[in-house]
Amino acid sequence: MAVKTIIRLKNDVVMVFDADDEQVPEYQGSYDAVRDMILKYAPGDAVFAHWFGYSREPEIVARESW
Repeated sequence: MAVKTIIRLKNDVVMVFDADDEQVPEYQGSYDAVRDMILKYAPGDAVFAHWFGYSREPEIVARESW
C-alpha cells in the first residue's frame, strides 16, 4: 500500500492516505511517534501538508519542512 498524502494537524496528530484516499492507520498517530517512520518510508511523490488553521484545505509543504 503506497502512501500518497500525509497531513499534520495543529494538535500534532498525523493523518495518512493512500492513492485511493483511504486512511492508512499504521502510519497515523502522534507526530513525534510517526515522523521518522513516515519520512523513511514515504515515496518521493508523496504530498506533505500542514492543516494548522481553519482553512478549508491543508497547506502543501516541502517534505523537509513537514
